[in-house]
Amino acid sequence: MVEKLNYRIDVCGPAGDRFDEILTPAALDFVAKLDNAFAGRRRELLDARRLRREELQSGEKPLDFLPETRSVRDDSSWSVAPAAPGLEDRRVEITGPTDRKMTVNALNSGAKVWLADFEDATSPTWHNVIDGQLNLFDAIRRNIDFTTEAGKRYTIGDEPATIVARARGWHLVEKHIRIDGRPVSASLVDFGLYFFHNARQLLARGSGPYFYLPKLENHLEARLWNDVFLLAQRELGIPRGTIRATVLIETITAAFEMEEILYELREHIAGLNAGRWDYIFSVIKNFSSHGADFVLPDRAQVTMTVPFMRAYTELLVRTCHKRGAHAIGGMAAFIPSKDPEINATALEKVRQDKEREANDGFDGSWVAHPGLVPVCREVFDGVLGGWPNQLGKLREDVVVTAEDLLDVASAGGEVTEAGVRANINVALRYIDAWLRGTGAAAIHNLMEDAATAEIARCQIWQWIRNGTKLEDGTALTRELTVSYLDEELASVRAELGEGNRLGDAYEIFTETALGEKLPSFLTTGAYARYLTTH
Repeated sequence: MVEKLNYRIDVCGPAGDRFDEILTPAALDFVAKLDNAFAGRRRELLDARRLRREELQSGEKPLDFLPETRSVRDDSSWSVAPAAPGLEDRRVEITGPTDRKMTVNALNSGAKVWLADFEDATSPTWHNVIDGQLNLFDAIRRNIDFTTEAGKRYTIGDEPATIVARARGWHLVEKHIRIDGRPVSASLVDFGLYFFHNARQLLARGSGPYFYLPKLENHLEARLWNDVFLLAQRELGIPRGTIRATVLIETITAAFEMEEILYELREHIAGLNAGRWDYIFSVIKNFSSHGADFVLPDRAQVTMTVPFMRAYTELLVRTCHKRGAHAIGGMAAFIPSKDPEINATALEKVRQDKEREANDGFDGSWVAHPGLVPVCREVFDGVLGGWPNQLGKLREDVVVTAEDLLDVASAGGEVTEAGVRANINVALRYIDAWLRGTGAAAIHNLMEDAATAEIARCQIWQWIRNGTKLEDGTALTRELTVSYLDEELASVRAELGEGNRLGDAYEIFTETALGEKLPSFLTTGAYARYLTTH
């Protein structure tokens, strides 16, 4: 507990090895200053999110580019800050949680950037949150290693990837840190602890405090982050504009405000990223009451080449390059397999995906495994040549309308029994892994994270709600889905054996996929009990 003159900070999580090095009184006071300064605005913005979602559901206020910010879009005189040290070349970025093994492997992977993920790839147990901060603390000081079970020791090489930390979204709180009894914003815990302990050390090493910002829904939420950055830099005496942030465009509402988001963060923005699964989840969540035109086919059929997804990514590239920001492509989630046929097929799909992005003008792209770094780098090397990026490729040929972004029916495809079962199977497996503390789980040769559980179960919810017919003409009902669910549960349980959390995973899936409402699995009763005990 830290006592201050006008507020009290309580750390409710259990003590762990070296946790006191992160949870210092000064660091906690810094986080408290940020949270006290912005807690009210954060709540107002979250209320505005809910209101906007209700308006979209009812059709009361259709989604379009904002007329009130047209002057920002039309003004050609502004641009974002130049690339910061270590972020000039982002042709390959590897993503993953902040556990010790991943930290060492990611930094040594050959990727230019490591997205050190406190968000979707991390199960937010108290241990994972603070241990992740410790691992980054040690890595930045070149004081980290990892030894395998076979006794082989790995240390950081001479040219590690640039670290970009991804904090949790504005909608989440960290229940283990409380100010006067209320939980602190998880975003500000992740950002504040990392920035407080490492900003000066990163600058001394020729880099800087860099961040990925997830789940933003509009430019006002970007403005809030910009004000957080300004206060944080001022409090620690760090020069204004030192922080650099990359914003994930992974909500449909943010896709209509990309230019405004860049403008609000123009002193601190590094680029935008195309976040695929959460973007699709956002489409379903905001337009679930709009009938068959917004019903998507099997998850595997919603590729980045379907028209409404292609409109979104091409607009992202044009918007970024118009203002001098980097455009970063989506995730290649494949995990190399021991089966050469599976490997060959998957690697060819990865290559085609990265070739599309590179030819469209993206400056780099994501991979989920070190084994994919070479193919991604080879593709972007072939397009970039000796240039670090494609900022000169303005894509002025791209014209995207509101109708293009909302043309969900253009995805085509069909819903199949295999697709329904695949969604159920992967959601059960992922939520089970997540409840056991693993936020990035290898499932069916893919690296899955929390966005997987969201898209998998919300598709089921959408199909049931719309009475969607399967390929044989059978309507997908709740009763039919429960029969599939029970069968998939039995199959996964037989494979995983003892020591799993499939019972809780079943409860969470049922609550969030089969009920009347469409809540996030992060808001369920099972999740709340989990956070309380972990």
